[in-house]
Amino acid sequence: MPNSPGSAVGYPNPQGGASLVLAFRLQSRVTLILGSGPLAASRAFSALDADSKVVILATGGLNSACEEVKWRSEQGQLTFIDWDTLPGSSTSSGDDKLVEALESYLTSTPEVCLVCMTDTLYGGRRNRLFAEKVYQISRTHNIPVNTTDMPDLCDFTFTSTHRFEDVGGNATPLQIGVTTNGQGCRLAGRIRRDIVSRLPKDVGGAVQRVGRMRVLARVRAVKQEEKYPDEEDESDEFEENGRVLTPNRPVPSRINSETESESSKRRIKWVAQVSEYWPISKLATMSDSDMEEVLDGERTPAISPRLEHPEPILPSIHSLVFPRKGRILLVGSGPGHPSLLTLATHTALTQMADLVLSDKLVPDAVLALIPKTVQIRIAKKFPGNAEGAQMEMMVAAIEAAKRGMTVVRLKQGDPVVYGRAGEEVLYFRSHGFEPVVIPGVSSALAAPTFAGIPVTQRGVAESFMVCTGVGRKGKDVQLPGYERARTLVVLMGVARLQAIIHALTEQVQEGGGRRDGKAYPPHTPIAIIERASMPDQRVISSTVRDIVRAMDSIGEQRPPGMMVIGWGVLALWGEGDVEVLDEGGEKMDEERVTKWLIGSDGVGAAWRVSEGLDSGWEGF
Repeated sequence: MPNSPGSAVGYPNPQGGASLVLAFRLQSRVTLILGSGPLAASRAFSALDADSKVVILATGGLNSACEEVKWRSEQGQLTFIDWDTLPGSSTSSGDDKLVEALESYLTSTPEVCLVCMTDTLYGGRRNRLFAEKVYQISRTHNIPVNTTDMPDLCDFTFTSTHRFEDVGGNATPLQIGVTTNGQGCRLAGRIRRDIVSRLPKDVGGAVQRVGRMRVLARVRAVKQEEKYPDEEDESDEFEENGRVLTPNRPVPSRINSETESESSKRRIKWVAQVSEYWPISKLATMSDSDMEEVLDGERTPAISPRLEHPEPILPSIHSLVFPRKGRILLVGSGPGHPSLLTLATHTALTQMADLVLSDKLVPDAVLALIPKTVQIRIAKKFPGNAEGAQMEMMVAAIEAAKRGMTVVRLKQGDPVVYGRAGEEVLYFRSHGFEPVVIPGVSSALAAPTFAGIPVTQRGVAESFMVCTGVGRKGKDVQLPGYERARTLVVLMGVARLQAIIHALTEQVQEGGGRRDGKAYPPHTPIAIIERASMPDQRVISSTVRDIVRAMDSIGEQRPPGMMVIGWGVLALWGEGDVEVLDEGGEKMDEERVTKWLIGSDGVGAAWRVSEGLDSGWEGF
């Protein structure tokens, strides 16, 4: 029987055929490599790079090994053992004696954690029967095996890897690996090269600097744990594997009575915010003092000595040159894709700006358009620090404008759609500067379009409403009730998803709870759109009944995210459904939702995840 979106079954079905991609830490463990040719040398280098001890076991002695293996042996980087000299059965000979010698060696060397058999490479000296015996012996000792060119004798395979270097040519902790699961090794290498070529050159350095900041934050956290050993640790942002990363998890606003322990935990969450939002180029150039200032949370690192210690402007009475009057531009950068910048915004950024004060949500692809001679400062609106960061940016804009600079206050989307532009206009005006407000393409409209969702559609949605999921200083807001012909767009609410869904669906008396109007039916379609218009855009489509379960199952969030709720979510899927508002259409709702998510063959799930942009955007 096909699953329905409301049934207990609804999680995605595993398709099989994939590998469990892991990153092994091999310090002080032994990697045993059988064979001494060029492939053995390559495997040895990879293991040595992972701080493993490497033992090469091969027949013919060191003189028969390839030059690289010889050199690494002479340098003391690895241990070479002549397989012929290992003790074996006195009655055995040939391959049987080698197999028995291997059995004896593994028994006496429990530190061996991986076995790589390389001389089964096509045309190599070892046949399949010998490889099968080696595999069985290794498995008896619970040691995973990789056998070259014999996939059925492999417990693990090697990915096509790349380790990034910093600008000085030194190896960094950042590695990537690509696997085709045996379907195309050459293609895996090409894909790996393409990925590397598309990443910023300083991405490895950025990882190093973030790692350094994590260390600084951990040192502070440890000191606080020593003072407050009984307090719960919530530093989940440090977990790279195993716990969900939630950089947008709500954090209470910082207050004067905050304890040292609470401050320490907040700083740990700020590291996750910096990692998620700041441009790679800025992360790669952070100094220790920059990191300390981020963790202190008192102010953003200095823009430049010129701004910190301005030279007085003294016009000569003999000159017709007068000090330039500064100006402030409040600019919307659109949803994220650089091609969606308006001409006015592009001009402001590339030709007019002396200083750009950017919100953290503006992506690196937009900031990269700004000339290198223009100073850029990114708002430190981390959880619990939004109010202080907002005031800091407004003060910085006034100070720079008073010095004759053109200041671009850069915001994501449109500055007046939940961009706090209004309060900035009033603040700048009270200090003698009337800002120019340049509209931007609002993500409230662009994001649903990128996700294939019309906010209005004949026969489905006659109107739409935009609201926020969180009020001033993190307070709850009153949400609108259900109207069948209306699309609801909720900005800044994904981190509070469970509370918002509860508010929309709970059954309360008229005027009660956090909702004005009727409750949303549990089968109402909903889509969560993350990083709209960017290459890593993701859309999670489900119903209000299952969306929380879907997000819990998927795990890691990709901020910024927004919600689109209503029948427009499914209107253009597949063959389309534009009969929602037909007379008696409500009777077909469960059926249309099942068709949308599950399909007629019943192999779907209670949610769908779509990754990336439509291929048609590749030319923009």
